[in-house]
Amino acid sequence: MDPTQLPFQTMGIPDAPSYIAPDGSEIRLLPEMNGGGLAHCRLPLGRISKAVKHRTVEEIWFVLEGKGRIWLKQEGDGEVVELHWGISVTIPVGTKFQFRNDGDGPLNILIVTMPPWPKPEAMPVEGVW
Repeated sequence: MDPTQLPFQTMGIPDAPSYIAPDGSEIRLLPEMNGGGLAHCRLPLGRISKAVKHRTVEEIWFVLEGKGRIWLKQEGDGEVVELHWGISVTIPVGTKFQFRNDGDGPLNILIVTMPPWPKPEAMPVEGVW
């Protein structure tokens, strides 16, 4: 096997979080490759994340279940986007963001991180909530 080629990976979403993110959300790690990583993010009922920004990674989010809102700010005032099943959101490097669960159950999000998640990455910022 070519040493630069990663092996195939198959897995489901772990029952327990892999860790609690700096924003307070539950992260369950999924497969990772050289160019990016996949994770499941859960924000429990009634929770509001801490506001953060990423130093070196960009993300794409896809809402699997639940309802909420995300605040995103690069320059200017920023904007709040509704989160619900089927919505995708991009978070470029350096974007300040904060999200909240406004639904009646957990807010579940599939996240692609490019490049794969380094640690430490997220840094606290002043948020909207």
